[in-house]
Amino acid sequence: MTHLSVNLNKIALVRNARTLGIPSVTKAARTCIAAGAYGITVHPRPDERHIRYSDVYELKSIVSKVEFNIEGNPLEGRYMEIMPDIRPTQATLVPDVIGAVTSDHGWDLNKENIRKLTPIIDKLNNLGIRVSLFVDPVLETVEAAKQIGANRIELYTEPFARAFAKKKNFEALIAKFAAAAKRADEIGLGVNAGHDLNLDNLTFFCENVKPVMEVSIGHALISDAIDMGLANAVKEYCKILEKNS
Repeated sequence: MTHLSVNLNKIALVRNARTLGIPSVTKAARTCIAAGAYGITVHPRPDERHIRYSDVYELKSIVSKVEFNIEGNPLEGRYMEIMPDIRPTQATLVPDVIGAVTSDHGWDLNKENIRKLTPIIDKLNNLGIRVSLFVDPVLETVEAAKQIGANRIELYTEPFARAFAKKKNFEALIAKFAAAAKRADEIGLGVNAGHDLNLDNLTFFCENVKPVMEVSIGHALISDAIDMGLANAVKEYCKILEKNS
């Protein structure tokens, strides 16, 4: 079955607009878990414009019975500093540059990045943390991720989501994602996916890209929660994943 991990960054972004501490990131995590979310995802960035490093520590005990996925660039900020303390289920390594509005590409696993990432992956694995690399659906990159010790990949799905919304060229794109997932499975890599997946495109994605172990969804799910409530939004996404697994 494909599992849902709810990204709470947008909850933190709204909270940070004022100094009242609401909405609460920890309360949102509890609500998502009670509604059926398999895991919780956060992506602390060096400027702490949404999730703060303190949030990660506060969430540690709350998410102890579900999967905790911490995204981030291991080459920037305090990402690697907090890992020995938190020891999340999964570390998703993302090649964000400081100041990026959001993640907008996967890793280029060239010689320089391989040199930088290999000891980081080794360190995380030695801490008992599963490592997922955020990648584009490129077969050579998938194979390189396996070679440098990653346990999973997360397919960067925004290009598919944009094409699907425009109803243009999404069939050709989905074929690339399907091929990447298939190749990853063949060489023993788990497959996650995320970025701009939503209630409109998730069914098509899950029907055509297999196997996918986990999807991380934040922006769309929190937007849906404004209309239907957070618990109901989580349940709607879970229904789609259950139906298409």
